[in-house]
Amino acid sequence: MADTDLLKTPLYDLHVELGAKMVPFAGYDMPVQYPMGVKAEHLHTRTKAGLFDVSHMGQVKLTGPDAARDLERLVPGDLDGLGHGQMRYSMFTNEAGGILDDLMVCRIENGLMVVVNAACKAADIRHMRAHLSSDIEVLEDRALIALQGPGAEMALSALAPAAAALTFMTGMEMDIDGAACFVTRSGYTGEDGYEISVPTDQAEALARKLLAQNDVEAIGLGARDSLRLEAGLCLYGHDIDETTTPVEAALTWSIGKRRRAEGGFPGADIILKQIAEGTARKRVGILPEGRAPAREGTEIQAPDGTTIGSITSGGFGPSLEAPVAMGYVTSEHAAAGSAVNVVVRGKALPARTAKMPFVPNGYKR
Repeated sequence: MADTDLLKTPLYDLHVELGAKMVPFAGYDMPVQYPMGVKAEHLHTRTKAGLFDVSHMGQVKLTGPDAARDLERLVPGDLDGLGHGQMRYSMFTNEAGGILDDLMVCRIENGLMVVVNAACKAADIRHMRAHLSSDIEVLEDRALIALQGPGAEMALSALAPAAAALTFMTGMEMDIDGAACFVTRSGYTGEDGYEISVPTDQAEALARKLLAQNDVEAIGLGARDSLRLEAGLCLYGHDIDETTTPVEAALTWSIGKRRRAEGGFPGADIILKQIAEGTARKRVGILPEGRAPAREGTEIQAPDGTTIGSITSGGFGPSLEAPVAMGYVTSEHAAAGSAVNVVVRGKALPARTAKMPFVPNGYKR
């Protein structure tokens, strides 16, 4: 896609003004970093508060009295059990048990708010329209801003005191300095924080007000990726895709007890059999020794040199000051602490499997 064909979020002009380096991402012209640099942005978010533009993601409202049960026909999560304002992570699955996309769902009055990944947005909306009877409204007139880090509550509650009352994985409608927003206490960095759905024409003004808070800085896609990697969170199209099941991806926790008993979602027979009997491979954390990062596609070997898997996400973890990665290995090598090798630039380097997240999460429950 040529740069001239890239879509722009409502915050594009602000990114340019702030000196962001812009790159193509999921069809949008997005900020990968600002002048302070990826490492400093990452550490700032871990210690204070970072503001992320995630307006490229899809926001969809499903309405109708049976919206939760309706959407359950496409996902393995227990959505009908959500109380008003409660939120859940789930995924669209296919008949083979593979993951079409992962998503966040929040129960609202008379329906659900759904957030899907940017690269899958068009396909997800077609999928819902083809299979659901609920009314489906794509919220094209709203931006999405994520405020993440231990300072997020103080920064947002200075503009909207109600924000402090939200707990992790809950959401509510909220006035933020005159803007009618829908706010969830969630995010994808492993830190406490919020995602704020705001009318497009008020997004830049709200972003500026948040950035005016002492501890808030603009953060780009580079640090967003390193933050979610340290948190052990999957990136769709890399760590999960149509060829991986939730069980292989170590996401079994997202499949509710009732859904395991009832089934009734695409690929249920395969996924439920894997829960009962196990899988041939498993997503694990990888901690390489030394300083060389193991990037996506890196071969993972057993100590005897046998190929047992590959890295799906990898890089340098600024919080750990060490390389971190995740990938898939055969199940017999998946136990935390197992010795493995990663093949970097043709050389087998020692590493070990590890539990995720790699850093303690900062969620406020």
